[in-house]
Amino acid sequence: MQRVLAADVGGTKVNMALCYVTDEKIEIIHSVKYASQQYASFTDIIKAFLAEEKVEQPDKIGIGVAGPVIDNTVEFTNLNWVVSAKEIAEVAGVPVEHVALINDLEATAYGLPCLSDDDILTIHAGEPGHSGNAAIIAPGTGLGEAGLFYDSNGYHPFATEGGHCEFAPRTEMEAQLFSYLKVKHRRVSWEHVVAGPGIYRLYYFLRDVLKREEPEWLKKEIEEKGDPSAVISEAGLQKRAPICEEVMQLFVQQLAREASSLVLKMKATGGLFFGGGIPPKILPLLKDPNFYETFIDCGRMQELVAKVPVKIILNDKSALYGAAYYGAYGL
Repeated sequence: MQRVLAADVGGTKVNMALCYVTDEKIEIIHSVKYASQQYASFTDIIKAFLAEEKVEQPDKIGIGVAGPVIDNTVEFTNLNWVVSAKEIAEVAGVPVEHVALINDLEATAYGLPCLSDDDILTIHAGEPGHSGNAAIIAPGTGLGEAGLFYDSNGYHPFATEGGHCEFAPRTEMEAQLFSYLKVKHRRVSWEHVVAGPGIYRLYYFLRDVLKREEPEWLKKEIEEKGDPSAVISEAGLQKRAPICEEVMQLFVQQLAREASSLVLKMKATGGLFFGGGIPPKILPLLKDPNFYETFIDCGRMQELVAKVPVKIILNDKSALYGAAYYGAYGL
């Protein structure tokens, strides 16, 4: 048995846990959630966690991070943090060779075998049973993407930064959206459109460019609450404001387009998994026929994409499990 300090580090929150890892299972002994923006550095969170009474000294450390890992160092994409394995080792009191940093979506992929059937919801069965690569797309604070390469030895997760690929408009409305976003962003990426902040960007586009009506109560609620995307998505799901309904329909449509492109790039006949914090909150929209129609609308490759099983990861600890596994065995 190995004691592993595991963490899933995102732009909004950090899930950290002490895990007991064996060949058979990963057991979370103690876990804490931290608000990322409330800490000046990631090492401050490690110090706070290790100071807790229930936390034993770890043997190894596995950290899933929202950003590209290069030479055991990461500069977070949506946080003003730079972290290295060396810094973590010094703070935690473990050898640097016992600290593993991996991309958070790669960690999610490693964590999939730890999930139960109840942790994964199949929204489109496709044609299950096909062996082949798999893919994960995860809209949250940012847009994460990862792959699982398949061979005779099983699945091998790998990280990508595909969410930062350039957004490509297809329709006249999407061309208008692209032009609108390009004023503020020199290069418009898919993350600008189909991550959490993309929801309020779509809202302001519909309001300011397409002149959709903004109810006074909604304007007030957006101003008063600190998270406009949450207000807009909730109002859209509850059908309280037509502009919010249109925002969420447009958001899901664009998510379907990028998910379809990811499947084609990975040739993910083994399945597509939706991770991140947003998909479990918008299940009615992902189950709507409009989502699937957009997803398979990919020209000559429609038949291939239609065969791909599409699943939602409901358990938000998948990346935590994966980080623990990689911390124990991946070095």
